[in-house]
Amino acid sequence: MAPTTQYEVSPPPGDAISALAFAPSSSTKLLVSSWDRKVYCYDLSRGPGEDCLSNTYEHRAPVLDVCFGANDDEAFTAGMDSVVNRINLDSGEKTVMSQHSAPVRCVVYSRAHNILVSASWDCSLNLHNLKDPSSSPIRVPLPGKPHALAASPSKIVVAMTGRIINIYDLDSIVALFSSGGTELKPWQQRESSLRYLTRAVACMPSDAGYATSSIEGRVAVEWFEDTAESQARKYAFKCHRQAAPDGDGDIVYPVNALAFHPVHGTFASGGGDATVALWDAEAKRRLKQYQKFANSVAALAFSNDGKYLAMGLCPGFETGQEDYNGAGQTSIVIRELGENEAKGKGAK
Repeated sequence: MAPTTQYEVSPPPGDAISALAFAPSSSTKLLVSSWDRKVYCYDLSRGPGEDCLSNTYEHRAPVLDVCFGANDDEAFTAGMDSVVNRINLDSGEKTVMSQHSAPVRCVVYSRAHNILVSASWDCSLNLHNLKDPSSSPIRVPLPGKPHALAASPSKIVVAMTGRIINIYDLDSIVALFSSGGTELKPWQQRESSLRYLTRAVACMPSDAGYATSSIEGRVAVEWFEDTAESQARKYAFKCHRQAAPDGDGDIVYPVNALAFHPVHGTFASGGGDATVALWDAEAKRRLKQYQKFANSVAALAFSNDGKYLAMGLCPGFETGQEDYNGAGQTSIVIRELGENEAKGKGAK
């Protein structure tokens, strides 16, 4: 068996990484958003040791999130300037989709429904109907400040302050656009299983549920189905912790990133302890923990075919520095996964 390939992408962003996103069709096209006000587009087919940077897209303020749109040449960004942008990756043209009244923390796109959802620290969602580009977005007020957002094939999951999690039904959003309405009720509102601030959320590709992580070294796995049997399956576990040097308890790190494997349904977690782990959600067990990196893991993404895992590394606030600067310390590591590396223990 050939050895697993793992390498750093060159050149890296100029400051801390906020998000990673692989293209919907190409497994070697990667977007990276950064605090240096840029989005970077990499072509991984050029291979290890090569300059993989295809293009950069300048913004007016730090970019907090990025996602692809309907194809490999369309992307959307969320910015500290409170703006949601569309980027034509081929021409470089940027178009303002909507404006919030505070920084936009997250943006997700549903390919099946052609809907873009942005979540802002002004405690609102903006719903964009991309089937009718001339229409204005619908603003949905939130009961808390959003910190993480994810889309499954049928749901949108928003994790907020106050341990609030709202789940919205995408078909209901489509119906809202069709009817010309403006009010959207959550399909469900839940209290997070995690006691501390949610850092990341990711949805299962099977559409069965989602995982959340917190600043306090924990991950929770929950299912959408609202039955007693289904809810009894939910669980949470400790991770991304290290034994204290004096032997007195653990040093606890935030779990900054989560990503589900698109084929096997297992998931990866990345933490402030500078490690990435693979987990089997069904079997409730860790499959693998990779070597410790030089810096905190800020973001994770699997390619659409599950062949690559991208890991965004940069100094984290948990190191205690007063003046944060990720310049010169930021890197993107690409791991080409072995055939069964991300397969669950019970999988055939």
